[in-house]
Amino acid sequence: MKAEADRHFLMGINQLIGHGWPYTAPGVEYPGWRFYAAAVFDEKNPWWIVMPDVARYLQRVSFMMRQGQAVNDVAIYLPNDDAYASITPGRDVNLRELLVQRVGRDLIPQLLEAGHNFDFFDDDAFKQTGRLDQGSLLLGSNRYQIVILPNVETIRPETYRRFEEFVRGGGTLIATGQAPSKAPGLKAAESDHGFIKETSQRLFTAANAPARVVQDVAASFLDTIRKVSTADVTLSAGAREIGFVHRKTSDADIYFLANTSNAKQTVQATFRIEGMKAELWDPFTGMVAAASIEKSDKGTAVTLDLEPYASRVLVFSKRSLPAAALNEAAVGPRMDLSADWQVSFGSGAAPTRYGTLRSWTDEESTRYFSGPATYTKSVPVSSDMLNPKRNWFLDFGEGEPITEQSLRSGMQAWFNPPVREAAVVYVNEQRAGSVWCPPFRLDVTGFLHAGANEFRVVVANTAVNYMAGHSLPDYRLLNLRYGERFQAQDMDKVQPTTSGLLGPIHLISR
Repeated sequence: MKAEADRHFLMGINQLIGHGWPYTAPGVEYPGWRFYAAAVFDEKNPWWIVMPDVARYLQRVSFMMRQGQAVNDVAIYLPNDDAYASITPGRDVNLRELLVQRVGRDLIPQLLEAGHNFDFFDDDAFKQTGRLDQGSLLLGSNRYQIVILPNVETIRPETYRRFEEFVRGGGTLIATGQAPSKAPGLKAAESDHGFIKETSQRLFTAANAPARVVQDVAASFLDTIRKVSTADVTLSAGAREIGFVHRKTSDADIYFLANTSNAKQTVQATFRIEGMKAELWDPFTGMVAAASIEKSDKGTAVTLDLEPYASRVLVFSKRSLPAAALNEAAVGPRMDLSADWQVSFGSGAAPTRYGTLRSWTDEESTRYFSGPATYTKSVPVSSDMLNPKRNWFLDFGEGEPITEQSLRSGMQAWFNPPVREAAVVYVNEQRAGSVWCPPFRLDVTGFLHAGANEFRVVVANTAVNYMAGHSLPDYRLLNLRYGERFQAQDMDKVQPTTSGLLGPIHLISR
């Protein structure tokens, strides 16, 4: 859920709506009625115990992504007229797919690698909200310094006339594949075609032409965009899977960054920011702390350690916060807590001793169990360990990436976590927090005391294991009466899935 939500945020979506979960009447056998067309984000899924924490993460990021205005340097013109002209009789009309073919598969990745974000616009948006101002193109309140014409063959004279004015004012115009060569529509006059050709000649091929054509996008677009612009965010080499969103308020610059890969990455991100201080706003806890920065000739650099599918919110402003006292790199003593947990499944069940951590599916009695299981353990803590200069973390392990595969539908995080699927942690009967995504680590400093400390970890999986051990719905009678109105998705995945704490578990200090 988090990995997919972060991708939505990177695409500019800033509000997520939970909808479409199924109603189940009282008395219906668990896991209740299915609604094939939506995810089941309700209490029928055992991992629901951490939904408040998941929702708080989504809420905080969504709130930050609605502050101020989007900062995107590049506006990509969508050649709708070219797309419509390519439609032939007997062919399904899909404007989005036609525009994807026009834009091509290479432009967007290279634009992102160059450190720029972008927006699309078309003639209607330009006509309704567009204006020019001192070498910038404005669409509503958003300002752009670069306009890209992706493989545009036909363009309306009134639009092209304003693009030329944009260039004369100091804006940057780049055409990919070809420069526009004619006006659109069967009713276009020869004078319209002539105007387009003459304008393209002035912009792209005349001596000292102010605009550029990049015919081979894969080979040379990246070099071209770097020559004419300064990156908003420059990432160290090998960080192509990290995306960003930049928003600006009257007194701050807000950046959301997300690692969309299943591998841990340490990256230096250089922001086009001068004379401001950086803060890390933690969307999991709501805490704010100063971030360590370095000055460079390209702006302000911050080194980020990003776990698989991790995300960060950075805020640049003039205010000063005290530096964080915790040194993440200074690892101190640790205790191995991987052995000898008492585990009880469901409510009122007698506990079972787990000498070593293992999946519930390893035993016949719990293979098809879906629900919460409670792990308990007493941990001795000496007074010497409670050093006020050190913090203690309950660490559940790192997990490991798995090989990506093609999916028929939906989205998946390609990662095997050490907690399957989510856990709420109690220390001495106080809720310390929950773990449900990397890093599977929780600060328990304020909950420890000298002597015996009682750890209780409530772990929940998904409803799939229960479903795998019971008969699945038979829709044949339904289909005979109403016809086949739908096809149940991913039924091949209904099989016992690894569940529980897999470890290793450590109490570590920093």
